[in-house]
Formats: sequence, structure tokens, C-alpha cells
Amino acid sequence: MKQLARIATTGCLGLLITTGAFAQDHPSSHAAGKLGSVHFATSCTPTVAPTFDRSVALLHSFEFGAAVRGFQDVIAADPSCAIAWWGIAVSTWTNPMTPNLRPPALLARGLEAVQSASRATTASDRERGYIAAASQLYTDYQTRDQRTRVVAYEKAMEALSAKFPADTEAKVFYAISLVASAQPTDKTYANQLKAGAMLETLFAAKPEHPGLAHYIIHSYDVPALADRAESAAKRYADIAPAAAHALHMPSHTFTRVGMWNQSVETNIRSREVALRDSSIAEALHASDYMTYAYLQMRRDSAAREVVRGLPAIAARFNPNVVSGAAPGSAGVFALAAIPARYALERRAWKEAAALQPKTSVFPYTEALTHFARALGAAHIGDSTTARTSIDSLDAFRVRLSASGEAYWAEQVAIQRLGAMAWLDLSLGRRDRAIAEMREAVTREDATEKSAVTPGPLAPAHELLGDMLLELKRPAEALAEYRESLKREPNRYRSLYGASRAAAAAGDRAAESKYSRDLALLTKAE
Repeated sequence: MKQLARIATTGCLGLLITTGAFAQDHPSSHAAGKLGSVHFATSCTPTVAPTFDRSVALLHSFEFGAAVRGFQDVIAADPSCAIAWWGIAVSTWTNPMTPNLRPPALLARGLEAVQSASRATTASDRERGYIAAASQLYTDYQTRDQRTRVVAYEKAMEALSAKFPADTEAKVFYAISLVASAQPTDKTYANQLKAGAMLETLFAAKPEHPGLAHYIIHSYDVPALADRAESAAKRYADIAPAAAHALHMPSHTFTRVGMWNQSVETNIRSREVALRDSSIAEALHASDYMTYAYLQMRRDSAAREVVRGLPAIAARFNPNVVSGAAPGSAGVFALAAIPARYALERRAWKEAAALQPKTSVFPYTEALTHFARALGAAHIGDSTTARTSIDSLDAFRVRLSASGEAYWAEQVAIQRLGAMAWLDLSLGRRDRAIAEMREAVTREDATEKSAVTPGPLAPAHELLGDMLLELKRPAEALAEYRESLKREPNRYRSLYGASRAAAAAGDRAAESKYSRDLALLTKAE
């Protein structure tokens, strides 16, 4: 990776970021494409205003590589434009919805950008407020933990938006900072609801603003709130069709409410644009959501084509290249998740047990493969393979916890409990299996999924329902499937399990309902 290159400028120390982290295979089409309508007032030379506004529009659609290059162009044309360094710093942070700890190299780049901005003497008071807020993400990153810095940024944006109440952009960035700082264990969704209310009011006045549509979807990207985002989800792709992430993002809402055809359609478009613009992690991310949707409709052959196409996309994938919303880790996640989903959703247990883990710097992505392997092996009676993968899951949990990745450590712990429960069931330890599976349910209910995934590889309530049905406790199984469907509406495996459980329990009305739901779900278009 190239180092940051310093250049001397008149009246301001400039720092042009030429790092390969933002490289692309070929020029982006963003220069001509539609990205929505954004205006960010600055004290910079008026001639750079169109480029600056377009760079902010790219930033709002999480097209980070293109945004950085746009802000660099602004600095090249007007070296005194301090607020452009703010744009580089915020873009360098990448997706604020990603819970992963940022690596030191990225933090060093971001810190250098805010320091360059802070050294400028021409920034307005408002612009200095933006720069000071962004500095909270990077300052003292060696000694201040990421959670502390993210919350400090949120508070700084709150103060800025209060100080400049007429500044729409301050409100927009404050709103997404609220969502980014929300704890996944807060089931009141206080931050998300506050952000969503702010954004909806602004969206009514500025219906072509890409950040408003985008961040409404993120604000309500939880099962309890997802239906509130449907309007924004249906609009966002038309507002910014040149951005691959704008085409993908509606599928977050479509997934949460079980609109599978719409999810497939928008992810096909997203993947095409992402591949065209060499945003390979974004293409893989869209492929994961697309595969999940295909499998819910039992379009297994279409899902199989996505799986078969992965090697060609993976050949172009460099996890160190940042361009779109999906970081390199999201691409690695998708490469592990898609084959695991394809096996587990089809109950191809032998296939799942044979999956081969790929070593990664992101242990939670390796965990996906081991979770699928353990479930598959437990179902076919291969206790040795199941135990080996369960041990790997425990080792990943320990590593993630030790490195401060608390969110992912908990997700892997939940996977381990589910895998262990099915191994214990296969070994005849029924009471222990049920207890472990119920603990997995309790812990999964206490958190939320990351935006990197359309959903768990196998929801804990669904796995418990499967277990209870196998133990001939259909009424209890039906209750678990119903709980699963509250979090994962229109999910095939939960609907199928609910139909079987209702039939076994003699609940003809429920059996009829779930059978109709299944017929609608799998109806050919």
C-alpha cells in the first residue's frame, strides 16, 4: 500500500491521498450517473461547489472511494478548502453501520486528514464544527476505544446541528450517527426512532436527497420497525441509480418484510453496477442478499447459479480495496455465507458438513463455515467433524472477545450454542440439547443482526422449532416457528416448519394458513 503523499500548497498544507486502498480497475461511471440532489454550503471557491456537492452525494450513498477522489479533486482545484479534508476523513471511516473495529492503517489515514483540515485557517465556524466532530472518530485512537469515539462523534454532531438549525446536512449526518451509535441490545430502539423521525421530516421536504432515503432504511433496519422504511426503500434506487449501494440498500427493507422478488430484482441491478464500477465487495454483498431471497422462494437453481459464479467474482476481489459501502470484510463474509446458506436452506446436510473453511483475518467469517459444517455433521451423525467445528467456533469466540470485537464474539457464541445443541441431540442428550438451544434463542433475541447479513444462517427460534418437532413436541415447535416469523417474516423454512408442526398438533386452521403462505411464497412468477 502506498503511503500518503504530502505536497506543498499556497496558504494550506495539502495531503493528497493516493493510497491503493481506494483504487479501482477502471474509471467509475459516477461522473455522469444520477446520484440525487445534495447541496452542502462551503466557504470554498464557488467553482468547486458542483464537485463538492457530488462528492457529498457519493458519500451519502456510501460510495467511499469515489467520494474520496471527488474531495481530492476539490483540494486540487482549491487547496484552501479545508472542509474537503473533512469529506476525506468521513469517507475514510467507511460504512458507519459496520460494527467492526477499524484497522490502525485506516485510522492513521483518517487522523491525518482531520489534522490537515484543522491546520487550515480559512474554514468557517460551521466548517470547523464538522471538522471537530469528525476528529472524534480518530483522535487518540490508540488509547480511546472505538465505542467511545463513535459516541463522541454522535454528541459532536448533535451539538453542531443544534448550533446551526438551518443546516440540513448537519441534521442528516447527526441522524446517521445516532443509528451508528445505537446499541444492538437496546430493544427500545430509541436512537433509531429519533433518527427516523428527523429524517422523515426532512425527506418530505427534500425527496431527491439520497442520504435521507438511505438513512431512513438504516434507521428502521430491524424487524420491529422495518415496515416504516418501505416508502424510502421503494424510492432510493430511483434517486441514485448510479450508486450500486443505492440499488442494493432497498433490499434491507425488502428482506425485513419478506418481499423476496423485490429483493432479487434490486440486487441484480446493484451487482451489475458494482461489477461495472469494480466495487467487488459490494457485488458480493448484493449476491448474498440475492441468494438469501432466491432460497426463500425455493428458486434453488437460481441460487445455485450465484454460487457457481462466485469464483469469477472472487478472482477480481481484493479485500484491501475500498470503493463502495461494503468493506472488504463484507466481501469475505459473503464468500463464506453464500455456500453455507445454499447448503443449510436446502437441508443438504452432507454438503454442509463438507464445506471447507477459508482462513481469514475476520474470524466471524470463518465461523459461518464451521457453523454450517457442525450442523450438517450433527445431522448425519458425524460427531467428529461436528466437534472439531464447534471447537473452532469457541476458539473464534475467544479471539474476537480478546480483540474487542464484542458484537461478533456474541454472534459466534450463539452459533456455537446452536451447533452444540444439535450435536448433543444426535448423541441422545435431549434435555441438554433443548437447554442449549433455548439459551441460543435468548441470546439471539437480545441482539440484532449486522447490516452485513440478510439474516442468520439458521435462526435460533427456527432451529429450536426443528428440534422440538423432531422430539414430537409439535405445539411447542409451532410456538417457536411463530416467533421466528416475527423476526424473519415470510421465511420459507419457518413457514414450512410451522405448517408441519400445526398439522402434527392438530391445529387445522394454522396448518391451512401456513400452507397457503407457502404456496404464495413458492408461486412461479
